[in-house]
Amino acid sequence: MTENFLIGTYTDKDSQGLYAITLDTDQEQLINDRLVVKTEKPAYLQVGKNDLVYAIRKEGDLGGVASYKIVDGQATLIDKDLQPGSTPAYLGLDEKDHLMFTANYHTADVKVYKLNDDGTFTLTDTVTHKGVTGPRPEQVDGPHPHIADLTPDGRLAVCDLGLDLLVVYNISDDGKLTAVSQFKFEPGYGPRHFVFHPNGKYAYVLGELSSLLTTFKYNPSNASFTEVQKLKTIPDDWTAHNGAAAIHITKDGRFIYTTNRGENTIAVFAVKDDGTLEHLQSISTEGDFPRDFELSTDENYLVAANQNTDNLTLYRRDPETGKLTMLQKDVDSPQGICVKKWN
Repeated sequence: MTENFLIGTYTDKDSQGLYAITLDTDQEQLINDRLVVKTEKPAYLQVGKNDLVYAIRKEGDLGGVASYKIVDGQATLIDKDLQPGSTPAYLGLDEKDHLMFTANYHTADVKVYKLNDDGTFTLTDTVTHKGVTGPRPEQVDGPHPHIADLTPDGRLAVCDLGLDLLVVYNISDDGKLTAVSQFKFEPGYGPRHFVFHPNGKYAYVLGELSSLLTTFKYNPSNASFTEVQKLKTIPDDWTAHNGAAAIHITKDGRFIYTTNRGENTIAVFAVKDDGTLEHLQSISTEGDFPRDFELSTDENYLVAANQNTDNLTLYRRDPETGKLTMLQKDVDSPQGICVKKWN
């Protein structure tokens, strides 16, 4: 049995764009790394229906988002929206309501697009974050939205690493945003990414700058967050630099996984009945700067991308214990930034 993954990359070294790789579950190996879209800096992506893929795109001094149709390994550019300045850091997709979102770390913008079935899209709103930033060197130059994606009740949540802020917006039928709530973290937390529990009652927010993982109760009546627990993603005695990066939760809601860039590990947490977490394992990513990872469709395997060492690492996942076992390392893949399941 095989399953494919798409790898988003930076393209300032050897990478030429968006790559694919195949997981052979019989051999328990990653094979056939290949270029599928030649493009500049497709750092984040989402896989849509009908052979559509949405990805960050850069063209010279312009940055934005594009859509592609990929059939039998051949990619066709469908649409793009590029503006002067840096590319977004994140792209979110809501095909049910025909929406796409981007969060731009450098320009402080959050954008909303209306999607058409053919992969074309139209910008409907832009919100620019402003406010007092945190004290860390990564924060003082301004607000830094790092993720824009849905809450379980269909609102848009945005983590702003520069402002130490989690903001929730209502989305109108015409794709306009209205802020309805916010949670202010302690200075220097640096919220980067989040996931919600499948039951919709809990949210988990990962702090890049603090290497902290916070559990919240989520109240959909007013989109508010109540802090329940806070855990480190690295050992208490770790003193070197670390930046927490990616976070995923299993479909059954029993386990959470995060990456540490610095310690270069994946941290594994068990989710208790009350939504709180227990650290189970930290396992090496066998490379440097693990920015992202993805679980296979059956969640029996995990693929991690090491940005600085240009390699992927494959693990087997025990569905009962949640723990990982390394199967394969040193799989060549240039500057991996984002990993997504793909047909």
